[in-house]
Amino acid sequence: MFIYLSKKIAIPNNTRLRCVSWNKDQGYIACGGEDGLLKVLKLDIAAGKDGKVKGLAAPSNLSMNQTLEGHSGAVQVLTWNDSFQKLTTSDQYGLIIVWMLYKGSWYEEMINNRNKSVVRSMKWNAEGQKICIVYEDGAVIVGSVDGNRIWGKELKGLQLSTVEWSPDGKILLFGMTNGDVQIYDNTGNLISKLQIYCLTNVTGAVHISGIEWYNGDYGYVEPNCPSLAICFDNGRMQIMRTENDENPILVDTCMQVMNIGWNHNGGVIAVSGSQKASSQDKDVNIVQFYTPFGEHLRTLKVPGKQIFSCSWEGGSLRIALAVDSFIYFANIRPDYKWGYCSNTVVYAFTKPERTEHCVIFWDIKNGERYIKYVKNLLSITAHGDYCCLATRTDDTSGQFVLVLCNSIGTPLDSKYIDIDPMYVSMTKTHIIAASKEAFYTWQFTNLHKSEFSSKRKAAMEKLYHIDDVPSGAGGDTIDFNKAFAPTDDPICCLCISDKTLVIGRESGTLNRYAMPNVALSQKYVLNCRPHQMSLNCSSARLAIIDISGILTFFDLDTHITDPNGQEIIGEHLKFERKDVWDMKWAEDNSELFAMMEKTRMYIFRNLDPEEPILSSGYICQFNDLQIKSVLLDEIMKDPDNPSKDNILDMEIKSLRDSRDLLEKVGIEDAQQFIEDNPHPRLWRLLAETALEQVNLKVADHAFVRCKDYQGIEFVKRLGNLQNETMKQAEVAAYFRRFEEAERLYMEMDRRDLAVTLRKKLGDWFRVVQLLKTGAGGGDDLQLEEAWNAIGDYYADRQKWKEAVTYYVQGRNQERLAECYYALEDYNGLEKMSEMLLENHKLLPDIGAMFVTVGMCEQAVQAYTKCNQVKQAIDCCVQLNQWNEAIDLAKTHNIKEIDSLLAKYAQHLLEKDKILNAIELYRKASHYLEAAKLLHQLARKESKRKTKPLRVKKMYVLSALLIQKYHDHMKNTSKAKSKGKTKEAQSALVGLLEEDSASISDTKLSDSAWRAAEAYHFFLLAQRQLYDGYVDAAMNTALQLREYDDILDPADLYALIALCCCANRAFGTCSKAFIKLESLDDVNPEIKQQYQELALEIFTKHSPKDSKANKDNANLEALMKDSDEKLPVCIVTGRTLVDYQFWMCGTCKHCAFENEIQTRHNCPLCHTPSQ
Repeated sequence: MFIYLSKKIAIPNNTRLRCVSWNKDQGYIACGGEDGLLKVLKLDIAAGKDGKVKGLAAPSNLSMNQTLEGHSGAVQVLTWNDSFQKLTTSDQYGLIIVWMLYKGSWYEEMINNRNKSVVRSMKWNAEGQKICIVYEDGAVIVGSVDGNRIWGKELKGLQLSTVEWSPDGKILLFGMTNGDVQIYDNTGNLISKLQIYCLTNVTGAVHISGIEWYNGDYGYVEPNCPSLAICFDNGRMQIMRTENDENPILVDTCMQVMNIGWNHNGGVIAVSGSQKASSQDKDVNIVQFYTPFGEHLRTLKVPGKQIFSCSWEGGSLRIALAVDSFIYFANIRPDYKWGYCSNTVVYAFTKPERTEHCVIFWDIKNGERYIKYVKNLLSITAHGDYCCLATRTDDTSGQFVLVLCNSIGTPLDSKYIDIDPMYVSMTKTHIIAASKEAFYTWQFTNLHKSEFSSKRKAAMEKLYHIDDVPSGAGGDTIDFNKAFAPTDDPICCLCISDKTLVIGRESGTLNRYAMPNVALSQKYVLNCRPHQMSLNCSSARLAIIDISGILTFFDLDTHITDPNGQEIIGEHLKFERKDVWDMKWAEDNSELFAMMEKTRMYIFRNLDPEEPILSSGYICQFNDLQIKSVLLDEIMKDPDNPSKDNILDMEIKSLRDSRDLLEKVGIEDAQQFIEDNPHPRLWRLLAETALEQVNLKVADHAFVRCKDYQGIEFVKRLGNLQNETMKQAEVAAYFRRFEEAERLYMEMDRRDLAVTLRKKLGDWFRVVQLLKTGAGGGDDLQLEEAWNAIGDYYADRQKWKEAVTYYVQGRNQERLAECYYALEDYNGLEKMSEMLLENHKLLPDIGAMFVTVGMCEQAVQAYTKCNQVKQAIDCCVQLNQWNEAIDLAKTHNIKEIDSLLAKYAQHLLEKDKILNAIELYRKASHYLEAAKLLHQLARKESKRKTKPLRVKKMYVLSALLIQKYHDHMKNTSKAKSKGKTKEAQSALVGLLEEDSASISDTKLSDSAWRAAEAYHFFLLAQRQLYDGYVDAAMNTALQLREYDDILDPADLYALIALCCCANRAFGTCSKAFIKLESLDDVNPEIKQQYQELALEIFTKHSPKDSKANKDNANLEALMKDSDEKLPVCIVTGRTLVDYQFWMCGTCKHCAFENEIQTRHNCPLCHTPSQ
C-alpha cells in the first residue's frame, strides 16, 4: 500500500482538536476539541468538468460544516452509531449528548450527566443496539439505542480508561488506567483477566492507548486472522485471534501511541502517535500501518506539534488525522490482489459468508465474468495471456502452490514449492517467485504437452539462494533445503523481462541475471531501498520506486567513471519524482512510461513529462500510445458487478496532437509532424485519415511505415477501381461503416456488391431483403443459400422451430431432419422420409434416428426404402421386434435371422438371464422353445420349493405357450395356401405339419398341464383346510396321490394326513402315516418324529374312518374300477359324476356348472369363463 497527505482543513480560532471520527456508512466526519468545540463535516465529490474522473482523483468540497453547540468543556470522546445515524459525544465534565440527523442537520436527541466522574470511553456494539459507557471512577452503564438503561455497575477499586465490544456482542473488554484488561460478559459479570504478553520486560507505568476489535462485517483477509488489537502508549501492541489467544502477534512500534484503528476489512491497522526524530530534539508525528500479522506496511509523517486521533473512511481509501487545530486527510492506495491479461481484469476480494477469496476474471471486451473461489490466496500476477495465482496449502506441510491460469480462470498447470512466494513476477514464458532468502524460476512454455513425470525438470525449474552466484549451467536439482539458509541482505522486490531478471535487496544492492539461463551477470548498488521495480521493453533501463514513494531510474548498461576514476557499469539517473505509487513502461517504446503521482497520471517521453491527467486508476496496459487503466477503488465498492465505466482509455499527447492536426490543419502538416515523431500508431492514424479522403498515395506510404501488409493490399485494390463512388463504398466497408457502404452500392445500382458485402458479414437477413427487393436482384440459388444460412443461425442457438421454417424454404433436407429430430417431431420426420425418393442418401440417417427413439416400424420403412434390409433387420433385433425381423428375413430370403436368434438366446442363457431368453423366443414367435425353457425353469423352482403359486403360474404359462405354438402352426399353413378351393387341403396340411413337428413334444404339453393341476390342487386343498372345509380339503388332498411324481411325496402325504386328521378320517390318516414312514429319502430324525406323532394320535383315536368317509372311500373304489379316469372339478376338487358340466375352452379342464357360475375366470388357467 502507499499513503500520502492530500488535504487539510483548519478549525476556526485555532481551537485544538482532541478527537476525530468518520462515519463509515454516510461519510460524516465528527471532530471534537477544546472549549466545547464539536463539528460535523462532510466531504462530497464535486461535479467536475470531466465526468470520467472518479474516486480519489475527483475534486471534493465540504457539503456540510455544522457546529454543534451543547458542550462547555473539551469534547474528549465521540462515537458513531452507523446503523441508526446517531452521534454520541462526551466532554471533560461528563456530559453526554446523543445527536440525531433531522432534515439535513444535526440536533440534540438525549442528554445525560452523572456529575460524578468523566467519561473515558463509549462504544456501540456491532448491531448498534447497545452502547457501553465507562467512567474513570469505575462506573459502567449499558444503554439501548432508544435511551433506556439496560444495566449499570460500579467496578469498585478500578479506574477505567477504555471499553470494547466483541464482534458477537457477548463480551465486553474493559481497559484500566494501570494497563490491565478484564473480560466481562454482556450482563456485567466478570469472566477473567486478559493476558498481556507484549509488556514482558517493560518497567514503569503504562497506559492503554486503544482496544480495537474488528467485527468481521467485510470478511477476513484470511481464515483465523487476528482481529483484536490492544496497544499501549509505550508503543507495544498485541494482536489476538480471540480474547484467550495464547500466541498473539507482538509488535513494538517504537513510538508514543495516541490512538489505533482498523480499516473497514480488518486488513490494516493504523497506529498514530509521535516518535523521537534522530536528527532533531522534537517529536515527529507519524502514523504506522501494519497487517494483522504484525508486518509493517508504511509510515506516514504528519506535520504539526501533536497528533491526537485518527479515523478511517468507510472504504479505507482515506484516513482523517486530528493534529493541533487541523484535520489532515491522507489518501491510501491499497495493494489489491489483481492483474491484467488478454483483455481481462483479474481481481480478488473477500466475502463475509465465505473463508475463501473470490477471484473474478472480468473480460472487459464482452463484459463476461468467470468466478473462482480460492483458499489462502496470497497474490495475483498476470502477463500476456496468462495469470499466476499464488496460494498456501491447507495442510500442515507448509507448502505453497503456483497455479497458472488462462484468462477465463481455467487452471493450466501448477507447481508446489516450499518457499513463501512473497514476490512474484512473470513473463509470457517464465514465473519467478521469491522469498526473503531465495528465488525460484519456472518455465511454462509447453502448456499443451502434459508432463507426467514426478521428477522436476532441470530445464523447466530452477532454485537459487540469493547469495549464490549461478553461472547458468547449474540448477540440475531442486533442493528447497538450501532456500532456508539465512542471509544478511534479504530480497525486497524483483522484476523480469524476456532477457533480464533483476532482484532488489534491502541494502540497495541489485542482482542482475541473464534469462532464460539465470546467470548472474552484474551487481549494482543503489542509494535507496527499492520497493517496486520495472524494466522497459529493451531491458536497458530500470524504473525504481523506493519505500518512500520516490521514483528514480537506473541505466543498466551505461558505462560511467566514478570519482576514483574507475569505469563502472550502471548509472543511477538524477531524475526523481515523489509520491509515486504505480508506473508502467510502454510495451512498444523504450522511452515512454506512465506513472501515478498522488491523483495524477504523468506520461513521460525520455524523462520529459506531458500535461498530467487526473486519475486514481491502476495502470493495466500501455501500448500503441494508449494507456488502459482500471478504477479498482470503484470496482471494489460492488465487486460482483463491475462496470465498463471503470475502465479508462487515455491517449498520450503526440496521438492527441496528431489527431488535432489532421482534423483542423491538414494532412500534409500532420504527415510532417508524424515524420518528426514516428510511431506505428501515428502512421496508422495518418493512413486511416488518408483513406477517408481517398488520398491513396499518402495512405500507401503510411501503411508501409506502420508495416500493415493488409492495408497496403487494400490501397492497391482501391487504385485499380475507376469509379470514385465505389472507392468510397470500399473505404466505408474497411472502416466497418457497412450501412453507408451498402447505400453507396445501391446508389450505383450494384445490388450484387451489396449482397456480397452482407454475405461476408454473415448478415443473411439483410441478404434476403436485398434479393427480394427490386427486379433481377438475385436468383433462387442465392435465396436458398440465404434461407439455409438463416436456418443455421437459429440451429446454432438451438431455436429449432425457427430453423425448420427457413430450412423448408431452403430445401435443406439434411438439416431439416436434424431439426425434426431435435424437436422430437417424429411425425414430421416420418412424412419427410415418405416424401424422399428411393435410395436417397438421407434415408439411412433417418432410419438411425428412428432406431434411437425405439420407433421400429418407421425405421424399417426408411431402411427398406433405401434397400438396406440388413440394417432394417438389425434394428428390429435391437428393438426386440423379432416378429418383424423374421417376417423381413423370410420376405427377403435372409436366413441368418434364426441363427442370430439362437445365438442371442444362448448368450442370454449363459448369463443366466432365462426370463429374457423366454421373452425373446416369445416375441420371435418361437413359442415351443420358450415353453421348453419355462418348463425347465418351473421344474428348477419346484425343486427349490419356491412359492407353489409361482411354480403353478410357470407351468400354466408353459402350457399356454405350447397351445399358442399349435395355433401359430395352423395359421402359418393357412397363410401358405392360396384360394378358397385349397382351404380344406391347407387345414389338413397344417394338422399334418403340427402332428409331425409335435410328436416329441406331446409329453411336454401334457406334462405342463398335469404339473399345473398338481400345484392347483395342492394350493386348493390348503385353502379349503384353512377356510374350515375339512371334508372338501380331504377330498382334494386325496386327488394329489396321482401327482407324487411332480410334488414332493413328503409334502403330499403330510398334507393328506393333516386333512384326514382334521376330518377325523383316522383310517386314511393312518395309511398316509404309513406312506410317510416308508419314504426312503426322508431324514431318520424326521421319520422318528412321524412315528412319535402317529403314536400320539392313534393311541387316542382308533385308525378307522367315519361313515361319511367310508362312503367317499366306496366312491373312490368305484372310480378305480372304471376303465377311464373321471374328470375332477377344478373349483372344488371333487370327482365329476354328472353328465352335464362346464369345460374351459383353453385348458380343457372341467368344473360343476353351479360352482363356476359365480366365477369370471377359469381357476386353473385364469382365462375368462364367459
